[in-house]
Amino acid sequence: MIIDKKKITTQDELDEPAPIEQADARAKAKMKQLQGKAKRDVAEGLQNKRLAKDGEKLRREGKRNSKTIDKSS
Repeated sequence: MIIDKKKITTQDELDEPAPIEQADARAKAKMKQLQGKAKRDVAEGLQNKRLAKDGEKLRREGKRNSKTIDKSS
């Protein structure tokens, strides 16, 4: 089997991110979700409404980033 090098298209030519870059972005988004949830849970235990809002906001932002990454894959 011979591969015609003229027919090969690279990720750089297609402006596609490398799979490792996508994995890194997914991991960061998931960490943001987990941090937000933890912050919210702690705030609820301390009955700190402001901290709970900050945690929920962080969780939602991580979830939104995760969805954006999945759509671009």
